[in-house]
Amino acid sequence: MSAPQRAVPLVAPGHTRPVTHLSFSPLLDDGTYLLISSCKDGNPMLREWTGDWIGTFVGHKGAVWSTKLSRDGSRAASGSADFTAKIWDTYSGQMLHSFPHNHIVRSVAISPDPLAGRLLTGGQEKKVRIFDMGKTDAEPDVLSEGGGQSHDGTVKSVVWLDENIGVSAGDDGFVKWWDARARQVTKKIFFDNPITSMELSSQTQRLVVTSGKTVNFIPAQPAETRTPTHSVKMPYTPSSASVHPILQDRFVTGSTSDEWVRVHRINGEELEVLKGHHGPVHCVEYSPDGEVYASGSVTGTIRLWQTTPGKTYGLWQGATSDGG
Repeated sequence: MSAPQRAVPLVAPGHTRPVTHLSFSPLLDDGTYLLISSCKDGNPMLREWTGDWIGTFVGHKGAVWSTKLSRDGSRAASGSADFTAKIWDTYSGQMLHSFPHNHIVRSVAISPDPLAGRLLTGGQEKKVRIFDMGKTDAEPDVLSEGGGQSHDGTVKSVVWLDENIGVSAGDDGFVKWWDARARQVTKKIFFDNPITSMELSSQTQRLVVTSGKTVNFIPAQPAETRTPTHSVKMPYTPSSASVHPILQDRFVTGSTSDEWVRVHRINGEELEVLKGHHGPVHCVEYSPDGEVYASGSVTGTIRLWQTTPGKTYGLWQGATSDGG
């Protein structure tokens, strides 16, 4: 019997400080996708589906905490410690606009419809804002409860579900669904510990939320009351988690308490412990086709791992199973 293939990651170099966030685009018209990375060096990087570097967005004057791509891959948004959120043209690398804030921006999201062109932001000001990317001089809408702040702690993550529903997650333990038209909360869920990450798995229509030692899979749409939230308690504190978009039977995690990337069954059973990073792992995410998952480390490295080790795919097309 042949030995199982060993997972050999590809290393994507370039960053000089801790990688804080990773985000894949949806599948594009040609079947490929893009990967964008955030880093405390202030220079977000764009990569092809193969892992090859495309370019670096230069213009921030502080750590970049979050970057997201538009659905068609033509635009990128970034949120930074320089108190701005910026919009970029991914073809030219040119900065199109900079939206000022009053504190560090920790998360950004571009609305699904490119014609609507709205940017959702959140951060250490504890407010969730909506900017109109077509009317850059207009004042943003602020989403708040009772006319005050959006959260009672730093807003760690924001996502769009559709053109009218945004979701935010914060240090106060709340996940909140917002009606962007009425600018009010329509639903909220509370966790006992601060939320460290939240991602939208668009294929599975679930939010993947890490809080304390739990990974939580939450129906994305508030009306989905018949589908309960599924929570898994881990023996460690995950920093980030991502569910396989196609199989939906496994999820990957990182942790700031060790240097490993772990793959678990959806019930929490550990499948793999992957070693390769040389520092805590801040962020993980599956590619939209589920063939790859990316991990980013405090050492500034990004690693790309195959879901099926040894498969001919991307930059592995010319590699052998032992990484040669």
